[in-house]
Amino acid sequence: MDRNLALEVVRVTEAAALASARLMGRGDEKACDQAAVDAMRKAFDSLRIRGTVVIGEGERDEAPMLYIGETVGCGDGDSSEVDIALDPLEGTTICATGRGNSISVIAIAERGKFLHAPDTYMEKIAVGPKAKGAIDLRKTPTENLRRIADAMNRYVEDLTVCILDRPRHEKLIREVRDAGARIKLIGDGDVAAAVATCFEETGVDVLMGIGGAPEGVLAAAAIRCVGGAFQGRLSFRNEKEKERAKAMGIDDLEKVFDLEDLASGDVMFAATGVTSGDFLKGVRFFGGGAATHSVVMRSATGTVRYIESTHHFDRKPNYGW
Repeated sequence: MDRNLALEVVRVTEAAALASARLMGRGDEKACDQAAVDAMRKAFDSLRIRGTVVIGEGERDEAPMLYIGETVGCGDGDSSEVDIALDPLEGTTICATGRGNSISVIAIAERGKFLHAPDTYMEKIAVGPKAKGAIDLRKTPTENLRRIADAMNRYVEDLTVCILDRPRHEKLIREVRDAGARIKLIGDGDVAAAVATCFEETGVDVLMGIGGAPEGVLAAAAIRCVGGAFQGRLSFRNEKEKERAKAMGIDDLEKVFDLEDLASGDVMFAATGVTSGDFLKGVRFFGGGAATHSVVMRSATGTVRYIESTHHFDRKPNYGW
């Protein structure tokens, strides 16, 4: 893939972030999501790729989405053929309520290099480069925390673990507290939280718990770019979800997926903050324009670029903001 493609893709996440940020805190999740989807789809029209969406917006959401199998981009026969994993607005609830850590995110890989994850849940654990090789979903949370602390030359009490604030995590939260680690509960947005483990300045050391499987692929793509570690295991709610997973080519329903299983080959990742969080600053509006904060990463080189952009609305295409 052309290395400059990642810098082109960030324009697409910026468009989605700007559109959804307009509706921050207004309490309408569907409107936030639809604004992001519409802006992202329109922005894709100017990208010279032949892209296929393999991880879509998320079939649980009722807003119109960029669906699995949709083709995007305006490329011709000489343009790159790529698979795309995306979430126009990761954290619809936190955007609608004005809380932190919602982002617009896209990952791009060569054809066939993303796991076609079913729209079910996934048990996850993510850490940064210093704890690479220390995690194992087959072990208990306590054992993983001890191994992570050893790898990072810390005490367990020094670790901060990010966990989605859900009833299903009551047992996990209790065990992490008993182990002595600090906990940061989040309402939504576990892609941003997983990626935050790879950057010391965020103060997040570990992500644990169950979240969406498609989001797991997005997180894995980003973490591959910066040398962290991620494992995931599908967590099914019913037999129908198991059958769908099998239909998508997943034979071992108990398999623990690592980074290479989820996102392999040459991977690019781009994200733009919608609301401010540990990882990215949110959109800041001013008279006639706005400022955005984005990150772009490439697995081939490990390069991480932060991009601060100032947008003047009278001089650029209107994608719905």
